Amino acid sequence: MIDGHAHGHGGGTMKAAHTHLFLGDNHHRNERRTWLVIAITTTMMVVEIVAGNMFGSMALVADGWHMSTHAAALLIAALAYLYARKQANNRRFSFGTGKLGDLAGFASAVVLALVALLIGWESVLRFQSPIAIDFGEAMFVAVIGLIVNLVCAWLLKDDHHHGHDHGHHHGDGHAGHDQNLRAAYLHVLADALTSVLAIAALALGSVYGWLWLDPAIGIVGGLVIARWSWGLIRDTGSVLLDYIPEGEDLPEEIEAIIAKEGGEIVDLHVWQLGPGHHGAIVSIVTDHPRAPSHYRDKLAVIHDLSHVTVEVEARAA
Repeated sequence: MIDGHAHGHGGGTMKAAHTHLFLGDNHHRNERRTWLVIAITTTMMVVEIVAGNMFGSMALVADGWHMSTHAAALLIAALAYLYARKQANNRRFSFGTGKLGDLAGFASAVVLALVALLIGWESVLRFQSPIAIDFGEAMFVAVIGLIVNLVCAWLLKDDHHHGHDHGHHHGDGHAGHDQNLRAAYLHVLADALTSVLAIAALALGSVYGWLWLDPAIGIVGGLVIARWSWGLIRDTGSVLLDYIPEGEDLPEEIEAIIAKEGGEIVDLHVWQLGPGHHGAIVSIVTDHPRAPSHYRDKLAVIHDLSHVTVEVEARAA
């Protein structure tokens, strides 16, 4: 349902009752799950650090502190959810707080890129200065980390499918998705990937004594994580810059609907307001002007169009 403004002839304004609440459909659910994942991660962190110090396991202590950086990254997503919800009706946010998730996702993507860089750098150093590995202890830690990360990934997986049949297509496969949740999910998935690769490297290393395999697989993992990071930076950055991705047909849908009403669009701006929400400013010239509300009603069939401003002018003689 469209909530928006419609500007009529001669600068007159006709307003429809509306709010600027452009949060994703599953905002509350995703927020709760993110906090739950942080709780699980923090608990695991404390257990590993305490157990590592009690039993003299440096591998456990190191992984515990690694968990702390993981929890800190997830905190970006959780705080973004909280702030966006608390400030959703703050009128100083002209178009609501729906984009805060994309901003947090962009920040998380930068952190993920740094993680990939650090993994790569540490792996290169390991090539130059190999260290002795306690394969049994390291395997134990990696398996525990993998289990925890798989549970967290399951909690954060975006399994919500939009069932709206409105003929609207998203070219990049991510428009309308919660990029904040996607960022948190990729952080967890990156950790799971490093655990899987570590287990493989340790298993082969323990059998054949290949110490070089651990840093080699570390570099591969860093490259994969860097690729995920770039994809997230690209998608969230596009939303923040109001870029309409290739294949996004919402502008064409608007033009087709207005053309059926005998109007010509002379100026059109479309941008994303939040997950599943778009705004549009539509300037129409026509030989037979109708009230702006008429065009808004026609555009209401586009479900993702949540905020519309319509300007109507009579075609010059």
